[in-house]
Amino acid sequence: MVQLFRYRRELIDAEILADAINNINDIPSSDEKGEQTELPKKPISTSAQAMDHIEELRRFERLKSLHRLVHKVEEERVRNEHNLNNIAKLNEKFKDEDKNSPYYQQKLKNLYSTLVTESTAEEEFLRLALSKIYEIRAIRNERRIQARNAGNKETIRRGALMKMLLSSAQTLPLWIGKVGEKPPPLCGAIPAEPTYTAKVGDMVAALVKITEEEENWILAEVVQFNATTNKYEVDDIDEQKDRHILSRRRVVPLPLMRANPETDPQALFPKESVVMALYPQTTCFYKAVVNQLPTTSVEEYEVLFEDPTYADGYSPPLTVAQRYVISIKDKKGKSQS
Repeated sequence: MVQLFRYRRELIDAEILADAINNINDIPSSDEKGEQTELPKKPISTSAQAMDHIEELRRFERLKSLHRLVHKVEEERVRNEHNLNNIAKLNEKFKDEDKNSPYYQQKLKNLYSTLVTESTAEEEFLRLALSKIYEIRAIRNERRIQARNAGNKETIRRGALMKMLLSSAQTLPLWIGKVGEKPPPLCGAIPAEPTYTAKVGDMVAALVKITEEEENWILAEVVQFNATTNKYEVDDIDEQKDRHILSRRRVVPLPLMRANPETDPQALFPKESVVMALYPQTTCFYKAVVNQLPTTSVEEYEVLFEDPTYADGYSPPLTVAQRYVISIKDKKGKSQS
């Protein structure tokens, strides 16, 4: 039980740390008393600037909440470390004595009961902190979409795009369920529900025409979904000038969460599964076979891409993040078993 609490705590902490590194410049500054300073007031001259200021205020408020929650987590951590030390001391004290004695059993039971209660409190603070991080991400994404809709498309160099895609995969939220809770759809290899509709700004795999005779699965971003026509409008992530209107069967939502191999191995593709995977340093998905599964939450799949230029028909092993490994589709857009 002690190991479980340590493990779950470190697991969630790792997720917070990964995002905190990316947001380190956004954390509000503090005064000498440790209180966050107010957001600097800026002159507002246009409606666009007013909207930007509102979004900045929203993000600032969540960063302040996150700052407070991190301090609460640390308080709970110190308290729980004390509880863990007390259990270790009790075991050391009775190591040469009868551990079946009523006194020892009751003492140990009381210590574990306290540990369970206070560890649960720590976990709740950690989950609240994660929720604030996801809200901050959502606000950033909203601003990016607003800028795109206003015609302010940012030109991204190839190298920067590849770095961005890698970062997106590495900071994809990790599913951390409670005891007995099953991973939801779009966690790891678990597909979306048949009626699921990807949201604006979501990344998807999209089957588009390259020429009259050739089609490719590309990485794309959802611009909108038309419920009347049941079609998506998506932008090619590599060439943001290219926009495609596609039926639902030609669009596959990418995972929204990573699966943890140590707690939810059933949410990963089995070894030797045939999948579609994003070829490294490209924005296209190709057919591949799973060669090795990730063994930790930060590891990637090792896959073998179909490649007729090699004698055995497959490329050497290459690594691909969970975010970019999805179920194989046939030309009609249906999943193959």
